Amino acid sequence: MRTEQVELRISGMTCEGCAEHVRRALKGVAGAYDVEVPGWQGGRAELVVDESVTDDTLTEAVGAAGYGAQVVSRTPLAEQVDAVRPGEAEIDLMILGSGSAAFAAAIRAAELGYSATMVERRTLGGTCVNVGCVPSKTLLRTAEAFYQATHARFAGVRPRGAELDWATVIGEKDELVLRLRREKYEQVLEAYPSIGLIRGEASLTPQATVVVDGTEYRPARVLIATGAHPHVPPFPGVRGVDVLTSTEALALTQQPQSLIVLGGRYVALELGQIFARLGTQVTILQRSDRILPDHEPEIGDALKATLADEGVEIHTGVRVLRLRKDETEKVVEAMVAGEARSFRATHILAATGRRANTAGLGLKAVGIHTDERGAIVVDAGMRTANLRVYAAGDVTGPPMLVHIAATGGKRAAENALLGQAQPLDRGIVPAVIFTDPQVATVGLTEAQARAEGIEVQTATLPLSYVPRALAARDTRGLMKLVADGRSGHLVGAHILAAEAGEVIQTATMALRAEMRVQDLTETLFPYLTQVEGLKLAALSFDRDVALLSCCAG
Repeated sequence: MRTEQVELRISGMTCEGCAEHVRRALKGVAGAYDVEVPGWQGGRAELVVDESVTDDTLTEAVGAAGYGAQVVSRTPLAEQVDAVRPGEAEIDLMILGSGSAAFAAAIRAAELGYSATMVERRTLGGTCVNVGCVPSKTLLRTAEAFYQATHARFAGVRPRGAELDWATVIGEKDELVLRLRREKYEQVLEAYPSIGLIRGEASLTPQATVVVDGTEYRPARVLIATGAHPHVPPFPGVRGVDVLTSTEALALTQQPQSLIVLGGRYVALELGQIFARLGTQVTILQRSDRILPDHEPEIGDALKATLADEGVEIHTGVRVLRLRKDETEKVVEAMVAGEARSFRATHILAATGRRANTAGLGLKAVGIHTDERGAIVVDAGMRTANLRVYAAGDVTGPPMLVHIAATGGKRAAENALLGQAQPLDRGIVPAVIFTDPQVATVGLTEAQARAEGIEVQTATLPLSYVPRALAARDTRGLMKLVADGRSGHLVGAHILAAEAGEVIQTATMALRAEMRVQDLTETLFPYLTQVEGLKLAALSFDRDVALLSCCAG
């Protein structure tokens, strides 16, 4: 189907929030892509639509959001797909990057009978195996074991004490990374003759060919899967202070004596707890009024209390004024609750988000759009504004999750090579923060559900009511369910608990199956398991679970 560039004149916008409402309204139109509302003052919106999308459909969508709209122009987009098609080119799919999205796409291309070539400028495997999931999670487990050996008391058993060998901790982490990179990336690459690898720096030309270190390639289709990198905000004085990113923190050869963590989301909390449990004095400074500001408030408050019990100092509502260093320490000067404060540590870690790796790719030359944070704008089928180029993974922005990246890479390869436009379903996405206890979520929070006009009912169950948690002597946490009060359907589940990541998949399947709360209460759950807490939470919508016996439902 042919596509058209559409410009609309928008009336009634008075703030950036209005612009976002208009963008969401247009983005929700079937067959609409690359929606941009460049500021409310401009009073306009731009997007790409399938030619079948009518003017009335667009104006009615904006009208339903409470604003006026008039179509100013519709311009047919020239077909950017030339005569070189998959199956006819020397390279059917050229993939920029070699991480989770890239490998999933390359393997799917091979399964479909096409050739794929990845271009990698640095280390094979991308973020997850090298500087993300694998190293951080193995260090989390090491930190948990060390903390239990030195602090935990269980049923009267006293901690036996332990000494930390930092070099061994980092060495074993590096050994695991090398092994998994070899087994899951290098050996996988060797197993597929139709998948190639080119080392070098890639960029796109106006003709959508790819140049790698001076050599030009003409693939049938291109997939950008270059990932993202840690972002350090331009704090005053930051250039004069050696601020760590998550990548550098995971590779430290010596343990920090003290550490200030800037940020209060998943990277900040995971790494903060790692270092604290290994013996570093940790202070977390969060700009928002609470940690995990996008999660349920009960989750953030309970996790903050748990971390504080372990000796982590947490301050919220922090506005950083400047960074500096003196002879022995690094200093963060900030305003906290209207009071000027100074925080000192031997190291500072900026866990303040990630930005897409798009610099130097030549995106503008091929008409590819990026958002305000540099992430590539794609439609539901992972296609960019250039019909020969697709993008998947962290380079397309949040949610930056490895399971989204891999699924997106596979879907992008299918659409690019088969000429399809099948969407990537992002409607129900589980996510886990691997602190101890873990935070696991799926679906809508209470606030999000109310914003969507849902008549919300919630139930919150402390873990002290879950028999498994009692038996394990670990009742830190809670389970919160969000439901539609009219239909009884479950719309969200939010868990803070040991191994919450193992529990959330049951809630994910319940949401995908459009189950009601009553369906959960009528489902058999094995006794003395953590997941049984979901049934107990469902029962607590209209019953007092304190009056139930251990296994009564």
